Amino acid sequence: MAPRADGRLNHDLLPNEKGPQDACGVFGVWAPGEEVAKLTYFGLYALQHRGQESAGIATSNGQQLLVYKDMGLVSQVFDETALNALQGHIAIGHTRYSTTGGSTWENAQPTLGATAAGTVALGHNGNLTNTAELVDLVAERYGSQRRGELARGNTTDTALVTALLAGDPDHTLEATALEVLPRLRGAFCLVFMDEHTLYAARDPQGVRPLVLGRLERGWVVASETPALDIVGASFVREIEPGEFVAIDADGLRSHRFAPRDEPRAGCVFEYVYLARPDTTIAGRSVHAARVEMGRRLAMEHPVDADLVIPVPESGTPAAVGYAQESGIPFGQGLTKNAYVGRTFIQPSQTLRQLGIRLKLNPLREVIRGKRLVVVDDSIVRGNTQRALVRMLREAGAAEVHVRISSPPVKWPCFYGIDFASRAELIANGLAIDEIGASLGADSLGYISEDGMVAATEQPRSQLCTACFSGQYPIELPPADRLGKHLLEQNELPLGAPEDGLMSILPATGGASALEHP
Repeated sequence: MAPRADGRLNHDLLPNEKGPQDACGVFGVWAPGEEVAKLTYFGLYALQHRGQESAGIATSNGQQLLVYKDMGLVSQVFDETALNALQGHIAIGHTRYSTTGGSTWENAQPTLGATAAGTVALGHNGNLTNTAELVDLVAERYGSQRRGELARGNTTDTALVTALLAGDPDHTLEATALEVLPRLRGAFCLVFMDEHTLYAARDPQGVRPLVLGRLERGWVVASETPALDIVGASFVREIEPGEFVAIDADGLRSHRFAPRDEPRAGCVFEYVYLARPDTTIAGRSVHAARVEMGRRLAMEHPVDADLVIPVPESGTPAAVGYAQESGIPFGQGLTKNAYVGRTFIQPSQTLRQLGIRLKLNPLREVIRGKRLVVVDDSIVRGNTQRALVRMLREAGAAEVHVRISSPPVKWPCFYGIDFASRAELIANGLAIDEIGASLGADSLGYISEDGMVAATEQPRSQLCTACFSGQYPIELPPADRLGKHLLEQNELPLGAPEDGLMSILPATGGASALEHP
């Protein structure tokens, strides 16, 4: 698994240590007269924290679609030449972390597909739970031959949706989408486009965030509000759960593909960790929610100490709240190397034994002799926190009290977050005091589920807490029809490839969207 490369570096203290991996980021813009590829680039830049494995942009000039995508960070994938080649007035973009299908170039998005009237390019944030059912549906509608990108090695649920959007010869893409969207189960925020129209859709439970913004000469849709801010778009509203919007020269049209009374299940982990702190979700500032989680953590798990320090960066707001509520001074006891991005150079065992620290290092003069409260957002395997406690003790800390601003993670997520396997989750094998002892901490305290939910200011009935509670709001299929690598299993009923993409023109600046540059 590739190391994280966003600004929140706490889970990359140890090279190759796998923390909770994010959902993807999606962005779409319809803006005649604007440089839509560059707008999309900056929008994806603001969403880089949601996925660091690959990035891609598709544009349309009204006649044809151009696509450029590759493995790596947004800043690594695109340069001025590539962006200048992506001409048009419509664009969509995607930055990926893989939750269905491996981390390969073939699985990078946007995905492409042929339709009755032209071409569709699609980006997806989330994870579908009825992928196996959709495989059957593709085979039922179009025969057993693999279509489009499925024929070229794409093993994602996104490619299945793209194949289904081919539709019937007498259907518009809009009409086909209104038939396909009700068949999808799980978490999905989709942005897609054809030659003339930008589309966006959000699943009926609203698991992942999706927002609508207004430019002076157009419209923007994005996973989070900072992506609107960075391109100068004003926030209009959230795309509603179960809503499908289309934007073209006639304006914005909204359709419902699911009833309004479907129960909501917004991901509580967006408030804990996934979203940027400057994001607003369901009217609640994520930063304010995290500060409040820290306050409640201090009330639930007080301790006599000299200094509260965060694990940068995602532990910082909760640490501020803990310090405010407890009256214990807040300090920066750990410094990070802000310029370490993704590295493919893995340290040898010899280097590892030297205690190689790519991301974090203690400020010895700050922590020496102090009783510390160390605030982090979550514990998955515990390896990161164990190394951190050892580092702080070696630097002279008198006591180390670990406080976590989410409850123990005990269950896998099937809606777009990739945790470690259930067997690897430390909270499944040990009681809390045993976890604390395993970490080498003087004490350990997790916020309660009630405290976490209260901090979001959302009704519990409208939040998904499955990774903490094991209560899944969207029904799951049998275990043999679930899994990240489901479409890489040969026994699934998709036959030999059929090239359905011969009519799609390769993008200049990217060699081809269908062949690795």
